[in-house]
Amino acid sequence: MPYKEKIIEKQYYSIGEVGQMFDVTPGLLRYYEQEFELLRPRKTQGGTRRYSVRDLEIFKLIFHLVKERGYTLEGAREMLKHNAEQQRERFEIIRKLERVKKFLLEVKERL
Repeated sequence: MPYKEKIIEKQYYSIGEVGQMFDVTPGLLRYYEQEFELLRPRKTQGGTRRYSVRDLEIFKLIFHLVKERGYTLEGAREMLKHNAEQQRERFEIIRKLERVKKFLLEVKERL
């Protein structure tokens, strides 16, 4: 299921909020933390996870590679390790193109 575009408004998000944004369970987020070294949200003294905007961007990229592009976890790890910046740029281009497509479809419906 594609990521639901949401404007990032806060400095930190709870695991539940991130799960709702991506329509995934908190368990999947915890699992991805174990599988991907790049994804390391801060934890409060009580152990509550706090995802920063950077953490959200990293998770978006992982989510895109695994859920939307069909990479295995190992394949996504390798892709991130060797081509992290290039993948972020590609991901941003894809997101922008999707927004343009959505806009054009809305314009078409109004005609």
